Amino acid sequence: MTIFNQLIQILRKPNIFVYTLIWMMFLIVIGTLAQKDMGLFAAQQRYFSSWIIWFSYFPTPGGRLAMLLIFINLSFFICSKTLWNKDKIGILILHLGGLMLMIGGGLTAMFSSEGNIVIDEGEKSNFIEDYYYMEVAIINKSDPEYDNFTIYDDPLLKSGKVLKHKDIPFEVEILSYIENCKPVKRDKPPGLQYKGMMKNFMLSDLSPLKEENMNRPGLIFNLSNSGTSFDGIYGLFLGQTVLQTLKINEIDYTIVFRKKRTYLPFEIELIDFKKIMYPGTSIAKSYSSDINLIELGIAKHILIEMNQPLRYKGYTFFQSSFIESDEGETTVLAAVKNYGRLFPYISSIIMCFGLLVHLVMKLPKLFKKLVA
Repeated sequence: MTIFNQLIQILRKPNIFVYTLIWMMFLIVIGTLAQKDMGLFAAQQRYFSSWIIWFSYFPTPGGRLAMLLIFINLSFFICSKTLWNKDKIGILILHLGGLMLMIGGGLTAMFSSEGNIVIDEGEKSNFIEDYYYMEVAIINKSDPEYDNFTIYDDPLLKSGKVLKHKDIPFEVEILSYIENCKPVKRDKPPGLQYKGMMKNFMLSDLSPLKEENMNRPGLIFNLSNSGTSFDGIYGLFLGQTVLQTLKINEIDYTIVFRKKRTYLPFEIELIDFKKIMYPGTSIAKSYSSDINLIELGIAKHILIEMNQPLRYKGYTFFQSSFIESDEGETTVLAAVKNYGRLFPYISSIIMCFGLLVHLVMKLPKLFKKLVA
């Protein structure tokens, strides 16, 4: 027997499935308990969305690695010759449904995204803001017809990373990424190296909140190699009202630190937002958004309600909440793109069918035992 065949024999053993399942149950327990102190998103990232979990100095399988091991084990188990016969066809279908369920879960975990789209009444929007991840956008405003964006995603915003691009005549070195911060006015004159907001304010590091989307992230970076007096240390934070602008080589640039954006191939225009209040209270009973979905200049009139989402081109838009201000009403739509959305439905049907086939095939033997 070759080493490859030996490896297959090991990977198809039912013991691997049992032990890995027990480990997953342990992760679910400690991950659920950890939510109290860490918050939902942080606990999910540490225990369920990770490949390796470090307990002190000891590496252990994370949720994704454990699920991958179960998937490999089931895949090799299905390839077993003993399973491919008419007496076990129901069990085979049941296992295939389980594999499809895991494939759908993997697609959801790796590629799906969620965020919200905020639209003022009478306005349009064509992008979704992520709930958790940030990005740095450097905007070239030299062309009067359009803005040229250079985007750096969240994985690049780590201390020591250098952001550069052929279209940008300077480099940005990330000095510090702050999960939760507060701008504090300086009580002493700053050094000459500080530029922009950092001349008057500092970013005070705060303890991260349990709910990740309640934090106000901040970024401190060093801008260099511009060949101008704009070289220096800058600071940005989420929700900053005064944008950081530069003028290098007679070109205007704006640097923005914001929630990661996903641009849509269509626009959503909020025509009217409606809400129904509980009698005698200021609590909303239900609310809805009357919108135009605009694509290629053609508008389609749609009503999004609390229990009636809009599904279009792989995106699902739910009526999430709203904002009221002196300027008017604003709708907040939760937006989800789930590549594995249909897999749970299909796999559940396959698994139920496999279980039904298995029971039907076992009925003759069961009747014989009852008669005997």
